Amino acid sequence: MNGEGAGPRSASVIVNVIDVLRCFTVEEPLQGVTEIAAQVGLHKSSVSRILATLEREGIVERDELSRKFRLGLGLIAIAGPLLANLDVRRVSLPMLRDLSAATEETVALVVWDGSEAVTVEQVPSTQNIKHTAPLGTRYASALNASVQVFLADMSEDRARELLAGAAAPPAGSGVGTDEVLTWLARTRERGFAVNYGDTYPEEVGLAAPVRDLRGETVAGVLLAAPRYRVDERRREELGRACAHTAAQISARLGAVPA
Repeated sequence: MNGEGAGPRSASVIVNVIDVLRCFTVEEPLQGVTEIAAQVGLHKSSVSRILATLEREGIVERDELSRKFRLGLGLIAIAGPLLANLDVRRVSLPMLRDLSAATEETVALVVWDGSEAVTVEQVPSTQNIKHTAPLGTRYASALNASVQVFLADMSEDRARELLAGAAAPPAGSGVGTDEVLTWLARTRERGFAVNYGDTYPEEVGLAAPVRDLRGETVAGVLLAAPRYRVDERRREELGRACAHTAAQISARLGAVPA
């Protein structure tokens, strides 16, 4: 009760968490509770509790096939070195800078963690009034262009599943699943997603898909701007510019041009 021993005990808990995280390596990215327990010398119930907490925070996530754990994108918000190891980020940065310079607006790169879009890179606008977000910012609602660009690449069944859960538009938005599915079809048709004041009246967001050599959407190029600077014609211009940059990045990743 007087606090004696609290320091060492707290430290031991932190050490245990770090030991668990260190079990995930490039050679063995998937780890089960039993495997981790054997490596760190903890009881399986202790390891299970640690993993459950880390999973809630997005630090680890489950592999759908094996049900084992792997590191999650939640680390991006707290671990800069993880960003440096994302190939798509390294490839994208020069082109994101070019797009920001050409449009004078904030440009970001987002990746998908299974239920949300996560910002992993950003080039802020040089203008005094701009829209920016910290690295690690997550977007869940389908009202966000950064979410739509990933949903548009999914099957309708999977998109509906997410729209009924994590990606559901906020209550009171007046936007239903069928309307979002119409947006997604439009996104596939023109090559970029649009949030024209849907999340915040004063903000415009445009996002285009970055594809890998398998043709899968692995990231999105997001452009954010104050709405007062973007009329409908400017919106289309910025959307096409965003799609062009996403296509350039995709080509660098080995994607076949559409």
